[in-house]
Amino acid sequence: MKIKFFFFTFIYLLSFFNFSYADNSEKVDQISKNLRCLICQGQSVYDSQSDFALSMKILIQNKIDEGKNDEQIYNFLKSKYGEWIVYDPEINKNTLLLWVLPLILFVFGGILIFRKVSIK
Repeated sequence: MKIKFFFFTFIYLLSFFNFSYADNSEKVDQISKNLRCLICQGQSVYDSQSDFALSMKILIQNKIDEGKNDEQIYNFLKSKYGEWIVYDPEINKNTLLLWVLPLILFVFGGILIFRKVSIK
């Protein structure tokens, strides 16, 4: 009876550790999908297999193990590598044109199309 109890307790604890590792792995994947690889232009850290990307994944895993949340990890990486490392930049005075320019072009293009169609 005691052997069964210890066996099931051991299996339960083992499954708990596997699930917690899977949760951390999913979190590392989620964060690394939003980061640019500085070595492989045009790839995310998640997609790249460069030494930089692998070390970034390890760094993200270590930060998660320290108890840091997503925002703290992104802020650390932005302070170390600059705003460019994040695929989704924040809206501030430096990136305002980046966010507003597509809207301006869309409105301007719509006005041109409307004028062309209404003239005929």
